[in-house]
Amino acid sequence: MKIILASKSGVRKQILDRYKINSSVVPSNVDEDQVKEALLEKGADPEMISKNLAELKSIKVSSTQPNKLVLGADSVVSLDDRVINKPKDREEAFKILKKLNGKKHFLISSVCITKNGSMIWNYTDKSELKMKNLSVDYLKNYLNKIDTETLRSYGVYQIEANGLDLFEYVKGDQDSIMGLPIKQIKEYIDNYKL
Repeated sequence: MKIILASKSGVRKQILDRYKINSSVVPSNVDEDQVKEALLEKGADPEMISKNLAELKSIKVSSTQPNKLVLGADSVVSLDDRVINKPKDREEAFKILKKLNGKKHFLISSVCITKNGSMIWNYTDKSELKMKNLSVDYLKNYLNKIDTETLRSYGVYQIEANGLDLFEYVKGDQDSIMGLPIKQIKEYIDNYKL
């Protein structure tokens, strides 16, 4: 069975490939910032934002892909129950790292599978991470070592790369932290009846 991934995330595609889930990529091109802003105005919490974005991405692509399973995904960093947005530049990335420095936060990963524009399954996973208390110089050096694509990742860290060095502890599934709770997705797909 083939699934369509409604995401440009190279890491999410790699996770699907690693678990031998046949997939192709059709980006949703949803304006995440606009959706997030609208949801925040309505009082949505980080988990609700993550779920809504995953569903919206999946449904948008699904409505153009008849009879195919479409997987939408979204990850949100939550600090003190507030969403930390993706940085637009290095200065913003540094501010985010300073905000997370020495603190516990949550990474919420939501996934949604749709068919013919309707949701048929969803799942949300929440991981707890605590960043070490690091010096300003350490944070600056870390940022200087990473490329712009990594910089724009949620929370400015990629747990699968050098980002792991920033943490005192990580409680949660690594694939989920990287953006895809793959074990639950695989279980659903393996039991799915066409």
